[in-house]
Amino acid sequence: MFDKDKPYILVLGASVVDIFGFSSSRYRPYNSTPGRVKMSFGGVCRNIAENLARVGVNTKFISILGDDEKGKSILEHSKIIGYDMSDSLILENGGTPTYLAILNECGEMVSSIADMKSIGELNTEFIDSKADIIINSEYTFLDSDDPEILEYILTTFKDKTKFVLDPVSAEKANNIKHLIHHFHTIKPNRHEAEIILGFKLDSEEELNNAGKYFRKMGVKNIFISLDEDGIYYMNSEKSGIIKAENVTVKNVTGAGDSFVAGIGYGYMKEFPIEKTVKFAITMANITIDHEETINPEIDNEYVASRISKNIWIEKKFNF
Repeated sequence: MFDKDKPYILVLGASVVDIFGFSSSRYRPYNSTPGRVKMSFGGVCRNIAENLARVGVNTKFISILGDDEKGKSILEHSKIIGYDMSDSLILENGGTPTYLAILNECGEMVSSIADMKSIGELNTEFIDSKADIIINSEYTFLDSDDPEILEYILTTFKDKTKFVLDPVSAEKANNIKHLIHHFHTIKPNRHEAEIILGFKLDSEEELNNAGKYFRKMGVKNIFISLDEDGIYYMNSEKSGIIKAENVTVKNVTGAGDSFVAGIGYGYMKEFPIEKTVKFAITMANITIDHEETINPEIDNEYVASRISKNIWIEKKFNF
């Protein structure tokens, strides 16, 4: 449970209710198709907050919800897991952001509806009302959904907290690349990093050049996801690539979110950067080893036990 008297990480961003319809027979457009419907809680920042709480990090999450049943369910779920959403923006007569998708018998999406208009209700006045929470956080984790609000937060609270960014997508990374210098930590994937930097990362030399470039921009710690090739990392002292060999894949959705949460855990425990990367990679691997976006079995002890069982491949670069 959240303890207001202890150091905490703040996550600020969207919560989404995901509804998926899976066809159990041939999909029939304009007609009813037999199948099953599944609802779950999502959103990059919400996933990060839940993963942080599951591994024991004191976590506050500020989001935007409607006062509907879906919003109430998300709030109740946060209390059960142990992260604090009490300072979220609750929209009177508003709807909680919802994503609806229909998948055919092959698992391919044939139609979807994204009801995300509530996310746009986040404004500077609300952010100002949460100033003390932002300033008192050890780290503030953000996404790139709204470039204008993101810029306001970064410039208003410059040097008041340490900002961590998950760009979420290449398109969104392109929209906020002028703000990268405000961040203490960034965690793009290879393609997002290429969009921000403007050059390809097809070699170890180019990866190290990317790390140096981000460092010159003012970023302290860089983590670039290379998918099956591991994680490139750099800070003021070290850079390299770390990869875990023995990985089982059932569902890759949510792996990046759990990795970012692993970074937060490492920061709060003041781990060296290599240990932080290994903890974060292990969280991601535990996530993709389960059908759910968040593995319900994940906790700090489980992650620690899995780290020692992983086969690690490490390469350190000349700094």
